[in-house]
Amino acid sequence: MSSMQKIIIVDYGMANLRSVQKAFEKVGAPAEISADPNRLSQADKLVLPGVGAFRDAISRLHEANLAQPIHEHIKSGKPFFGICLGLQLLFTTSYEDGRHEGLSLFPGEVVCFPALPGLKVPHMGWNQLRIKKSAPHLAGLPPEPSVYFVHSYFVVPKDPDLAATETDYPTPFVSAIWRDNVFATQFHPEKSQQIGLTMLRNFVSL
Repeated sequence: MSSMQKIIIVDYGMANLRSVQKAFEKVGAPAEISADPNRLSQADKLVLPGVGAFRDAISRLHEANLAQPIHEHIKSGKPFFGICLGLQLLFTTSYEDGRHEGLSLFPGEVVCFPALPGLKVPHMGWNQLRIKKSAPHLAGLPPEPSVYFVHSYFVVPKDPDLAATETDYPTPFVSAIWRDNVFATQFHPEKSQQIGLTMLRNFVSL
């Protein structure tokens, strides 16, 4: 890893950015928080975190002119890491509070957990990953590692091969995706202790 690489965490006002930044610091990689589209264009690696409602997030990304540099970064083949809402925003459509168009980098939908007796929504707390593809970000993890989730919606990619991990709640849903330079998780690596830090360390060393 070059100490000169520029890791930028996208600030569009909808995440606990400091906790993500602190997690990168723990793995020895300073990351800058920025809401400046020009700074984003200069990033070697981009991190898109997020918590909250899809509709607000996508409008803020467009209003702040951040959608375009995210698209360009991904298209250029540079490493990208999406977290929670930052995963959902990559898809075509979300059905959270109506129907909203996402960044459309991947075809697919963002849907709510079904109302089932005894199933608590949001899905909150620790749950296991079933690794479907050996993404570089998952290197060195134990089989079926546990990570931390807080979400009511999840992605349904049109291409099932996009799934890097699955998690049961109670039926399987896609909990992380990987395609080329893009890795994104529904869970929070920054809250997932050593497992999450391993993923961030893997991302840093790409």
